[in-house]
Amino acid sequence: MRRCGFLVAGAVATSMSGVVGLAQAGGIQQRSSAALQQTVAAASNSPAPMLLWPHGAPGALGDAEEDKPSLTVYLPAANPAKTAVLIAPGGGYYHLSTVQDVALWLNARGVAAFVLKYRLGMKYHNPVELQDAQRAIRLVRAHAAEYGVASDHIGMWGFSAGGHLAATAGTKFDAGSASAADAIERESCRPDFLVLAYPVITMEAPYVHAASKRYLLGEAPTQAELDAMSAELHVTAQTPPTFLYVTTDDQSVPVMNSVMFYSALVKAGVPAEMHIFQHGAHGSGLGVGNPQLSVWPDLLIKWMRERGYAAAE
Repeated sequence: MRRCGFLVAGAVATSMSGVVGLAQAGGIQQRSSAALQQTVAAASNSPAPMLLWPHGAPGALGDAEEDKPSLTVYLPAANPAKTAVLIAPGGGYYHLSTVQDVALWLNARGVAAFVLKYRLGMKYHNPVELQDAQRAIRLVRAHAAEYGVASDHIGMWGFSAGGHLAATAGTKFDAGSASAADAIERESCRPDFLVLAYPVITMEAPYVHAASKRYLLGEAPTQAELDAMSAELHVTAQTPPTFLYVTTDDQSVPVMNSVMFYSALVKAGVPAEMHIFQHGAHGSGLGVGNPQLSVWPDLLIKWMRERGYAAAE
């Protein structure tokens, strides 16, 4: 596959506004400040998104931008652990938050990042969003060598509703179709690890995030549909190792979403680590500007290093 449309910066390509935002955010800490400076020096403009289906996504309801799921690729100067992370932005399944700072944070630590633009509930409902996520995982795995990553080092990091999408991808996956004409569809769509930041998990009361449920499943989902998309009900021993970050007083997505998923992981024998901070608003991202929360990315990269998904310091 050609890199048409990509600028491989650094080799990370990004917009100057994104780099400035990251610098202000303080997302690169301590010894990584030098890596940030290298990223700033190498940055020139934003990488172009790559369509998941160049000839049109299955089930597309039009030809507008919202009908075209894509990946935006951010490659680091070096990737010693050969790890890729697909980033699923949050937004309640009705819009997508900005996560370029997260991609750059990963790049500065020698990890490739792939930002997923998936279709949304203003126009699309389940299973389209999961279909987009699965295709993205297959695509990165199919071209892992080109991106300098290992096919068994492909994780998924989701925020809020994007966390639900990541958790769903980690509990509903397949090995690919060996007979598929499209080589990408022959690949497994199982992520090798999950990172869930203040995720939506359940579609069941009393802890459901109402907007995510509505935009994902429509106005009147059946009980079977609610059960099918409550990720805590589908954890098995094959669910990938998972890192969770959440705050107790999150007023948007109740902390019990994460607690239920963590409990299910432990029960199934899946390696899991969860960090619950007492205070912090929903959507805290990398914890920029909050001395209490800004440590959580350090805990994440430590976890990734321990599992071989990031290079040692």
